[in-house]
Amino acid sequence: MASVKRKELKEAREDLRRIVDTCRTVEIKGLDPYLVDVDDLIKTIRDYFPLWNDTEDLCLDTEALNSIASVVRMQGEWVKRRATALYRDPFLIEEKIRGLPIDRMAEIFLRVWRPIIELEQLTLRGFREALKYWSDLPPLNLRWQKIGYTKTDMGFATREEMVKEGVLSGEPFMAELEKMWLELKDLASKNGRVKYWDFIGSDTYEETVRRAYLASFLITYGYARLQVHFLENDIFILPNEKPLNEGEGELISFPISISFEEWERWREERGA
Repeated sequence: MASVKRKELKEAREDLRRIVDTCRTVEIKGLDPYLVDVDDLIKTIRDYFPLWNDTEDLCLDTEALNSIASVVRMQGEWVKRRATALYRDPFLIEEKIRGLPIDRMAEIFLRVWRPIIELEQLTLRGFREALKYWSDLPPLNLRWQKIGYTKTDMGFATREEMVKEGVLSGEPFMAELEKMWLELKDLASKNGRVKYWDFIGSDTYEETVRRAYLASFLITYGYARLQVHFLENDIFILPNEKPLNEGEGELISFPISISFEEWERWREERGA
């Protein structure tokens, strides 16, 4: 008999906890409070009330009643909100629209349609401002002069001029090539080759251009040759043991950009 009563008490407590959880879920998630059958929950609490003797059970009973009271408060607010004049149930509106005949819907649409119209018109004032703007505008040839546009003819630089500008030194040209060839052979003594940019690169962009200019003659005169790895985007320069004679190898043109941006990128990669 005692075991039956304990089982009944256990089930009653679980029911009260379920009531509390249900009411809290409706309140926290903002669900329709009328989904909760308040009368049925009150009847359940009333039926279990004679079983409670412990303070803990009475507290659980009070908590369940308080949760139901919160749901009742939400039901009151729900009715008040829908009783306002401006509230229309979306479901009822949709049903009413579906039930309207096409002529009636077209008539309502025309009544509420407010098309947006934009009007562009050249006024007399706007015409005067435009006339003044174009009248005050300088001729095209004067405007081009202001931005520094000058036409220059293409020409060639002599060796003397390049020496004067500092691109080449005053040493004999072949002596410079021989000196650079020895430098290349020394740098490539370990691996047999040197990265092109590591060979021509210098601390200044002007010196880098000068070395690239001389390197091009090293290759053209057979003192060195290029090795290009297209996939890795690497270019190596390899010294020849002795200058190749004309006709010993196939000569092809291979342009290499020596722009200022390329030089800066090389310096950044070196951590300069």
